[in-house]
Amino acid sequence: MNPIYALLDAKLHIAGSEILWREVIGNGFGLASAIGGMRRRVWAWPIGIAGNALLFTVFVGGVFHTPQHLNMAGQAGRQLMFVAVSVYGWWSWYRHARIETGLEHRGVDPRWASTRERWLLGAAMLIGTAVFAQLFALIGSYGPWAEAWIFTGSVLATYGMARGLAEFWLIWIAVDLVGVPLLVQAGYYPSATLYLVYAGFVAWGFVVWARTLRPVVEPTQQHDAVPLTRLS
Repeated sequence: MNPIYALLDAKLHIAGSEILWREVIGNGFGLASAIGGMRRRVWAWPIGIAGNALLFTVFVGGVFHTPQHLNMAGQAGRQLMFVAVSVYGWWSWYRHARIETGLEHRGVDPRWASTRERWLLGAAMLIGTAVFAQLFALIGSYGPWAEAWIFTGSVLATYGMARGLAEFWLIWIAVDLVGVPLLVQAGYYPSATLYLVYAGFVAWGFVVWARTLRPVVEPTQQHDAVPLTRLS
């Protein structure tokens, strides 16, 4: 059998339920990518892209014949978004790592978002959720408002990670709070489990990044900024 078709068709049978191996493997890649992101390693991006490709086939269940037979446009669409933003993040972190003088060759220097960036992130989250909810409803997506929240938050969190904004961990927590009940209701148990793991992991990742945070230097504070080395 073709190994690609074998992977697409492989299933686990647990407590009378069928679970796709590609959902398990794709989420495993996602967790590995998150660990790499916490450590600011460039390899986090290509590992994440591989997981996104697998999970795209999982969430277009009507096409790839998943046990749920559901098309979750928000979940599938965000996998494509992840790939696009991850290419940017991969290039940005790789460029930084090449010129980074430390032995670790980190991909980014974490920092707090500025006040303006925080307002923009908040506005983008609300507007994006409202717009994508209408779009997902039109194409018959499962749980359009929840999916719109998850999709928009995922876009902003991935962009924030690429830019080195520590707030991206907090956006992921907001995504997980909606994602877990949605995925349990839809029957995507490995993905729901991973969201639960992420909920604790992102809190840890936020603390790890916070230890190395650079201060926000607003335009009026260029001459009197005080270095911030830990959470206050």
